[in-house]
Amino acid sequence: MCRCGLVHSNKKTSVAQFFMAKMLENSPNAALDKTLFQHYLTLPIPDGKCQATYIWIDGTGENVRCKTRTLDFVPIKPEELPVWNFDGGSTGQAEGSNSDVFITPVAIYNDPFLRGNNKLIMCDAYKYNRKPADTNKRVGCLQAMEAAKDTEPWFGIEQEYTLLDMDLRPLGWPKNGFPGPQGPYYCGVGANKVYARSIVEAHYRCCLYAGINISGTNAEVMPGQWEYQVGPCHGISIGDQLWVSRYILHRVAEDFGVIVTFDPKPMEGDWNGAGAHTNFSTKGMREENGIVEIEKAIDKLSRNHLRHIQAYDPNGGKDNERRLTGRHETSSIHDFSAGVANRGASVRIPRGCAEEKKGYLEDRRPASNCDPYAVAEALVRTCILNE
Repeated sequence: MCRCGLVHSNKKTSVAQFFMAKMLENSPNAALDKTLFQHYLTLPIPDGKCQATYIWIDGTGENVRCKTRTLDFVPIKPEELPVWNFDGGSTGQAEGSNSDVFITPVAIYNDPFLRGNNKLIMCDAYKYNRKPADTNKRVGCLQAMEAAKDTEPWFGIEQEYTLLDMDLRPLGWPKNGFPGPQGPYYCGVGANKVYARSIVEAHYRCCLYAGINISGTNAEVMPGQWEYQVGPCHGISIGDQLWVSRYILHRVAEDFGVIVTFDPKPMEGDWNGAGAHTNFSTKGMREENGIVEIEKAIDKLSRNHLRHIQAYDPNGGKDNERRLTGRHETSSIHDFSAGVANRGASVRIPRGCAEEKKGYLEDRRPASNCDPYAVAEALVRTCILNE
């Protein structure tokens, strides 16, 4: 009996590995010899030189772009870095006849891919006339954070995402069918329950190296779907860190020949969508009897539901409409609700916070492809600035 069970288990594992290999065999990146690449990374570079990879949000409001330049010094502060530009006509951010868009460095992180003195540079984008690009939500967010700084707003975002093969099917799913129903996959362990943990762990380690305040990760409810958490972060840094963590995730998955999607509902039907649940608190909420401040904030959120729905995905609520159905651990997009430990509510008060009468609230409405700058700004303007 035991022997048969062991053989059966090994057979299932072998089948899973076979199908995983078949899924990735048409990926050019997966076919490249990464050990050969490591040889070139060992080459010494001249003293004082640095490769700086500038990262910015493109015209979709949900994708990042990047390009790299050589510096003759190792930057410590973003103000030391030169303003650069790119062809906005190729990123949906300018007309071809007037295509220069400027990128201004706002945050610096260690580069986990090139290592050494090399850096990742988060930037915000400005039009030819030096006004913020349409998808530059950081400027407004920073203004809100400055106005609210005395209340010390903290954020944590639970970023869900789905891994896809080159045929745009969730990684690990059968080509001509579907996996078994949801249930065993959430926080699962085993080759028939989770797929591509190596990507998840590589991303985790890269974020730690970069200086991202990544606080955890887990397999999600739908097979092929994962989550990681960033925070707690003070003010504007939640947006900087989450965007760079997304860039790092795309880069890691690129090496493995796998696609990352932040689509809020990558598979129609009886499957969970993907969100970016946002934990939010102020100094008053974190102090004794802070539950009073939490309840005040929830009341304000209840009276500004539509405004937040419009801010919580880059398409003004149209993406979230597919996800916020009232099923699969979501609230309805049309109604506001709140409750203790209720994952079907718009806003959840964690059980521990309710018992301790202080802590934070969790806004479960933001979509996985949200702009964290827009989410954080909306929370601050509604809950703190009363705008």
